[in-house]
Amino acid sequence: MKDKRTYTKLKEHGEDMSHENESKTRLAEDRGALDLTYLIEMHKKEIWEFKQKESDWIKTESLLNGSKKIINELSAKLVDQVRIIAELEQEIKRLVAENKK
Repeated sequence: MKDKRTYTKLKEHGEDMSHENESKTRLAEDRGALDLTYLIEMHKKEIWEFKQKESDWIKTESLLNGSKKIINELSAKLVDQVRIIAELEQEIKRLVAENKK
């Protein structure tokens, strides 16, 4: 019996003698719903989608927290301005009363 990896001619040395490339499998057609590699790929896709959603949620939460901080700062400034306006109105009334005397 002749070994299939023996070369009879010098020219055959560069050729693939094992015939490994001749058999091709069709993984997409052979895989069913219960195939482990298929399930792993599906779960990886789901994980990626959830990570994208989580990223969007974190981005939205950061935007919300920033907006809340700005609103609180503006509200505090508005309250201070109202207080200052009230004090100035009282001061104006006092000065008008002094000028009338």
